[in-house]
Amino acid sequence: MKIYTKRGDGGETDLFGGGRVGKEHTRVEVYGVVDELNAGLGVCAAESKSEDVRSAVVAIQERLFDLGAYFSSSAPDSPAQSRSAGPGAEDVELLEAHIDGFEAELEPLKRFILPGGTKASAAFQVARTVCRRAERRAVELHRSEPVSAVALRYLNRLSDLLFVMARVENRRAGVPETEWEPRGD
Repeated sequence: MKIYTKRGDGGETDLFGGGRVGKEHTRVEVYGVVDELNAGLGVCAAESKSEDVRSAVVAIQERLFDLGAYFSSSAPDSPAQSRSAGPGAEDVELLEAHIDGFEAELEPLKRFILPGGTKASAAFQVARTVCRRAERRAVELHRSEPVSAVALRYLNRLSDLLFVMARVENRRAGVPETEWEPRGD
């Protein structure tokens, strides 16, 4: 199979399960940002020195492929959509369990913190912002086409987990968090 098809040269792309849309379509934007997030998580895993973090990231990447397939499907009731249902409620619960487990290592936040510290922490903060964008685009799609409530919850919870993982990376490396100091004009 060749990597190029030439079918997208005119600015349209095929949806999973049939149909074509413009590459600027909100659905394409959603699964494109989910793909960007997945690639960013590859950087996070490569930078992390913690096996438990890397293992969680790989499992999340697999769910993000499911989510991308869900969003790239042509219609919620299509046969393709039923084969790519995206993450389930148990996946959201697993994210929550990871959040709870990693948060147990951390001091409670008293102020906002600036992204940064270790390379791994910074990578997780970038991934968090990409995840938030994916969530915003998914909500935008939901305003015009039905989107799974679980898919929206998954993205919301995932961004929370990525924030916590960023903090854990700094803590485990002994790098202090920099608190935001609001200007008192």
